[in-house]
Parts: sequence; structure tokens; C-alpha cells
Amino acid sequence: MENVSVSFDRQPVLQDVNLSIDKDEFLAIIGPNGGGKSTLLKVILGLIKADQGRISVFGKKPGDPSNPIGYLPQYVSFDPDFPINVFDTVLSGRYHGLFKNYSDEDREKVVNALEEVGMLNMRHRQMSRLSGGQKQRVFIARAIVRDPKLLLLDEPMASIDPKMQESFYELLAQFRKRMAIVLVSHDVGAVSTHVESIACLNQKLYYHGSVEESAEGLEKVYECPIGYISHGLPHRILKDH
Repeated sequence: MENVSVSFDRQPVLQDVNLSIDKDEFLAIIGPNGGGKSTLLKVILGLIKADQGRISVFGKKPGDPSNPIGYLPQYVSFDPDFPINVFDTVLSGRYHGLFKNYSDEDREKVVNALEEVGMLNMRHRQMSRLSGGQKQRVFIARAIVRDPKLLLLDEPMASIDPKMQESFYELLAQFRKRMAIVLVSHDVGAVSTHVESIACLNQKLYYHGSVEESAEGLEKVYECPIGYISHGLPHRILKDH
């Protein structure tokens, strides 16, 4: 992304954003609510068109159907009363278009994806009978069932209890062996423990680099001093506020 700007009703949402995502990178985009994080993902996907700037996704335009991207939105449109099971939910991620049937390869990919997220034993269970964390794992399986090279996750921890979050991050660590991951979150503490690099976004992108060097960018985004807590150690470092 080069000098990308987006406005809604003349109100700026993204301003002159420059961002590159490397192969196999695990990047968190953090910042306050309303800072443009979800919009940034939708621009990459081609769901929102930028007002200005240049965007290249795998050398193609955003929205090109051949772009190998998996996407988990912040809110998945899902009718809890609709009678669909886990297997068919993930299979829908292999949709090839109207009047085109699913192949044996499609079903094999579904089995592999469900096995990877630890949900294969529940493949016949109705979605309405799953917990929030289990549903999120199913939606992740649907996002990876096409073997993407880039996985975009918008607040994926929002519906997961703290116990499940750690195992979810472990799952993402497996994925990054074969794909880049971009994780949108406002949970700075949890993200900084697991990801490799951070981009701080509040309409403008203030920083993109390692977690350890991100304090200056965070302070600009949140407009207050930032301190780091070392989990598992009996100390923490705080700045005067």
C-alpha cells in the first residue's frame, strides 16, 4: 500500500497509509476503535475502494478472485437457527460458483482444515450447538480451506474466552509456517506476547516493526505513555502518566 487514503462521507478513515506485508510475516494492526483497522483489511480485500494511493496484492489489484487470501471478519453473518453442520460450513469456503459441484478434493481439503483446527471430531455437529470458541475455530477452518498465502483476521479473539485464547494463538503459530497473517486487535497486551511485528493505526500508520521497538508508535496512537508488562516475571516497567 502506497499513500492510501479512504474517506466516508468526506470524513477521513485512512490517511496516506504505507504498508508492506512480507511472506510468512505475523503482523498485528492495533489502535483505538474507529481508527480504521477493519477498513484497512477491506481495502486489501477489495471490498472498499481507496480514494487515492496504490495497492498491489500478490502483484494484482485488490479483489482479484485469484488472490490467495483467507478472511475472518469481525462479525460473521450467521443464522443460529439455520440447520447446517460444521463440515458443510467449512465446505462453503470452497465455493466455485453457481451450478458447480464440490469435488472429492474439496471434501478432502475440508477434512484437513478441520483436523488442523481440532474440530474434525465435531464435523457432523450442528453449528448452533457449538460454543463461541468452537464456532470461531470452524470459521478459521473455512478461511484456510483454500490454502491461502495471506490470512486476514479482524478481532478474532472477541468471542473467545481467555482460556481458549492461548490455544488459538498456538494455532496461528502453526499457520504462519506457510502463510502471512495479519491480525487486527485493540488488545495490545495479548498481541505483543505472540506476534512478530506491529503496525499502529489511528487513521495514519505510525509504525510498522518489531514489538520491542513499537512503544513510540503506540504512544502516538493512544496519546499517552506506554509501559511493558513482562508476563511470568515478578516485575514490570511503567512510565509516569
